[in-house]
Amino acid sequence: MANLKYEIKETIGIISEGAKGWNKELNLISWNDREAKYDLRDWDQNHEKMGKGITLSKEELIHLKKLLSEMDLN
Repeated sequence: MANLKYEIKETIGIISEGAKGWNKELNLISWNDREAKYDLRDWDQNHEKMGKGITLSKEELIHLKKLLSEMDLN
C-alpha cells in the first residue's frame, strides 16, 4: 500500500475511546495535499496509525447532520 500524506487541519472531537487506546475522531483532514474534508475514523494516540474511515465534503456532512437530527434515537 502506498504511503498516504495527510495533515490534520482541525480536530473537531472524539466520538469514543477504545479499550486499546485508539479514539474514534471527527477531524478536518487534507489528504495528499488536496482540499481538506471531514473525516471520521479510529486513530492511535499519536495520529500515526489509523483505521478505516469515511471522508465527507462539507455538503455531505450538512446532509448527514440533517438526517441524524430527523432520527428518533429514543
